[in-house]
This record gives sequence, C-alpha cells and structure tokens, in this order.
Amino acid sequence: MDIIGNKTLKDLLNEKVRMYRNKTFLLFEDKEESRFELTYGQFASQVNRLSQVFLNFGIKKGTHVTLHLPNNMEFIISWFALANIGAIMVPTNVLSTSDEMEYVLNHSESLLLITEEEYLEKFTRIRDQLPYLQRILLARYDGEEYKDLNLSRLIAAANEEEPNIPLDSEDVAAMLYTSGTTSKPKGVLITHANYIFTGEVMSKSIRLGPDDRQFLVLPLFHGNAQYYSTMSALDVGASVALTERFSASRYFKQAKRLGATVGSLFAAPIRMILAQNYDSDDKNHSIRIIWFAQMVSEHQLVEFEEKFEVSLLQMYGMTETIGVPLMNPLDGIRKNVSIGKPTIGYEVKVVDSNGDEVQDGQTGQIIVKGVPGRSLMKGYFKNPEATAEALQNGWLHTGDNAKIGEDGYFYFVDRMKDMIKRSGENVAANEVESVISSHPSVYESAVIGIPDEMRDEAIKAFVILHEGQQISEEELITFCRERLAKFKVPDSIEFTKEFPRTSVGKIQKHILKKEASIINL
Repeated sequence: MDIIGNKTLKDLLNEKVRMYRNKTFLLFEDKEESRFELTYGQFASQVNRLSQVFLNFGIKKGTHVTLHLPNNMEFIISWFALANIGAIMVPTNVLSTSDEMEYVLNHSESLLLITEEEYLEKFTRIRDQLPYLQRILLARYDGEEYKDLNLSRLIAAANEEEPNIPLDSEDVAAMLYTSGTTSKPKGVLITHANYIFTGEVMSKSIRLGPDDRQFLVLPLFHGNAQYYSTMSALDVGASVALTERFSASRYFKQAKRLGATVGSLFAAPIRMILAQNYDSDDKNHSIRIIWFAQMVSEHQLVEFEEKFEVSLLQMYGMTETIGVPLMNPLDGIRKNVSIGKPTIGYEVKVVDSNGDEVQDGQTGQIIVKGVPGRSLMKGYFKNPEATAEALQNGWLHTGDNAKIGEDGYFYFVDRMKDMIKRSGENVAANEVESVISSHPSVYESAVIGIPDEMRDEAIKAFVILHEGQQISEEELITFCRERLAKFKVPDSIEFTKEFPRTSVGKIQKHILKKEASIINL
C-alpha cells in the first residue's frame, strides 16, 4: 500500500469533517467584495445535497458533467458532489467560445452543464449541435425565467443523505482539457488518487498546516488551483480564501483582509502586481510564501520580494504530472531563476531524443517517473495514441526542455515546440526572451520562429515596453548582439501593447505565429 491506499475524495472530506466540522473551510469573496463562508460541516452538507440532485437527474458513476463557471463556491461544491457519486467533472474556461465549448461538450459526451446566466447564450446558440447534453443548470441565479434551472433552489430542496456509491481511488474524478495549439485540446484523466497525491506532495513541500489559509485567485478550472491550492488545504484541514477574479492592484489587500498565509501565482500576475502604483502598506499582510510558475526575470524576482516582503518559490508542473515534480526547496537555497529540484514522490531526468540522460549543462527533455492514475495522469480520454506517446515505461514525457546545472538545480529552457531551427542551429526562445527582458526598458517579451526560405526559420521578437519607455528596434537588437551568439540574435522586433494570453497568463505563441505568418505572406 502507498500513502493513498484506496482513499477517495469522499473519504478525505469525511475525515476532515470529523476532525474540523465547525472550522471554516471555504471563504469566498465575489467581484463586488461580498463575502460568503462555509465550515467543513456546512460544505459537506452542500456536497451531499447536490449529490442527490445529480442522482435525481440521472447522473451516474462515470457520467461527465461540464462546469463552465468562474471562481465561486458552487464550483467547488459541484466538484466534490460529482466525486461523491463517481461522476466526472469537466471544468472549462469561461472565456471559451461557442465553437470551443461545442468541441468539449461533444468530445466529453457531457450530459449536464452547470454555468451562469451570463454565459447561457453561447450554449443556446449551439444547442442543436449538442446531442449528448440533456440539461443545463444555473449557478448564482435569482431570476424567475429559469427558476427550474436554479442550482441553489435545487440544493436547498434536496436531502443531505450521503450517497452510497461504491468508489475506488483510481476511479476518474475529473477530466481537464489541455490548451490546444496546433490540434484540438486533449482531455487529461485525473483520478481520486491523483488529487490526494498532489495534496500530499504540495502540503509537505510548503509545510502547510491546519492553521494555514490558501489564497486562491487563479481560475478553478485550471489544475494549479485544484491541485496545489484546494487539495493541499483539504489534505491538512486548512482553509481556502477564494476570490472570483484576480486583481493586481488589490492582491495583497485582499490577502490581508481574508487572512491568507500562502498563495500561488504565475509570471504574468507577478508582473502585473509590480506594474501597479506601489503602496508600502501592501507589506502588511500575512502571506509567508507564494509559489509560482513560468519565467520571471531576476530583477523582477528581487523587486517583488523586497517590495512585498514575501518569499517566492518557483516550481514546475503540468496538468499531466499531477503534483509538482520540481520545486525550489523551502528549507534550502532558493534559486528562483531555476525550476528547482525533484520533490517528494518523484524522480526526474533530462534525456535526449534516444531517451538517454544528457550530461549536466546540456539541454534535453524533462521526463517524470510515476504511476499512471496515482502520481501521474491516468491518460488522455479517447486518445490511446497520445497516451502511449506521453506515458512510456512509467515515465511521463513532458515535451519541455531543460538542463541541469552544476548546482543540481533544473533550469527550464523551452517547450520542445518552441525551439527555433535557424540555419541548422537550435535556438531556445526562452533564452532570447531572457536577454531581451533584462533590458531596463522592457516589460515583457515573446520570441517565435517564422518561416524563412534561406535559414529554415527567422527569429522574431514581440516586445512590450515599460510605460513611458522608448527604445528603437535597432538599439534592442544591438543589445542582444552584445549578449547572444550571432545565430540567436533576433532578425526583427515588433513592439506591441499586449500579448494574446490564456486565462492563467501564458502567452499564446501560436496566435503570434499565425499573425506573423499572415503579415509575411
């Protein structure tokens, strides 16, 4: 038996209710700053009631139910209510278009959709193209037109008897769609054991305890918010402070108001916070640690820690790895320009195209050892070819390039798909971006390869400048020439005001490439 045994999400919640029934589990602040609170016991009651609603609607073990919701209490209640009966949550981005949602709903074969009135029109527009969908329910709805779809009324009218559905730790509890670039998104299968494992890894890696409160501002449909924030809190009997949306100007003010002690961010939100007018009172908060992912320049790391008097920990993980296989050590030397070292329960290698480990300092693909369905994803839904390609002999092939330094820390290089092939040389976009972003006038940069008849690909950089700063294309290219090998220097630089991004701030380079290709035609 491993650390999980045959424990399910239902078992874990019941355990914590027995231990902390009257303790706050979930504190929610909506966009109007109204606050709502549930104790562990109240949360479990809501979960059981909604489980009965689902059963009455014919939702059974193995059924897919799509959540198209912003951050709110109903999202987390629905997640655990579905897990309670062995059904499968399919969380989606509220920014997704009708066409994108048509694909997800049909690919997942979802029978039920839970959304809000604000997003209803995008589904009624395509209702005839959704053959599997039987019913739509509305969260946070207080109108009369759709009163029969009112989720709150249905929950209030249901009994709170705990359903008695046989469950196993390796039953699928959720399917999280990865963001597609050149192909349709893939549905990543996440089990009960996966959720519990990542809660264990994260809570131990940041020394989380029952008195801690996770500050959750990232979107709940994303693995980060589910895996690292919610599950680590539940694992130790801590609490969660959830906001409906991220606010750069109010981040530390909300954290203080809600009594948060730990937080999670991405690179883009960190830069957004730094870009705000500085309020020295923002130092007066209770957060002791913020873990983050994606590249932040060294001077921005220093500035953030000094301005807000909080420690940062860079980590590395993806939807498929479940937990955090790499993280800067809480009690060791932090090198936040790196993605850290292997964490509890993981073995990580950097390998070449033949699967052989590369020497320290050389670039190769990150692969992560684990057990599918427990410490790694179970697989991709209805895609055995992609599953076999990703999961090989107990190793997850991430598609990310890194190198191990002489210090034993892992340094992210780039997505394999982001490597630029220029005149026979491989150029890591991330390396070029690091140099460009080190210029004091530059706020952020994104580097792509564009087709070039002579050199396979040319290097094009998109750059956002700090407000009030000016620099010419040639000046910035000269800056790069002084710091990069000749074949790595950008051929052209385009200044822009903003980048296309995913909901968690990742730059959508496939859109930049598409736009650049159109311009070059």
